[in-house]
Amino acid sequence: MDKSARAGQEEARYRALDRLLELVVLLNEDMTGRLAADGLTESRARLLWVLRAAGPSTQRALADALGVSARTVTGLVDGLAGTGFVTREPHPTDRRAALVTFTARGADAVAALERERGGFAALLFDGMAPDRFAGLLAGLGELLDRLRPHLPVRS
Repeated sequence: MDKSARAGQEEARYRALDRLLELVVLLNEDMTGRLAADGLTESRARLLWVLRAAGPSTQRALADALGVSARTVTGLVDGLAGTGFVTREPHPTDRRAALVTFTARGADAVAALERERGGFAALLFDGMAPDRFAGLLAGLGELLDRLRPHLPVRS
């Protein structure tokens, strides 16, 4: 590859990186704003999403699923309980543990997040040619696979 072709390839890589970073910023701003309107943070919403998938869970199970400390989950659950999204209920078989469960407000919030997720996916991907969508999905997977080994492990 000659010098001109290498320079063109490098410039294209920088344009791709700039677009990817712009997308990350836009997605983060949108998510943060939407969650804040519902009285949630990204961390609290992640906990609700895990609880949605797992059902009533101990705080230890939530900490493990989120890859965070028990202390972190205690703070998240305290905040969510204080704002009416979850409650702590007695564990049916372990009197030392409590189960984190949704309140009606929490269940409604997660249902709204699911609807918004579907609408946002439609906004981004409906009308995209199947081969372009498949290429996007494969490319994003490759980028994630390259990046993950270089990131610190969550604690």
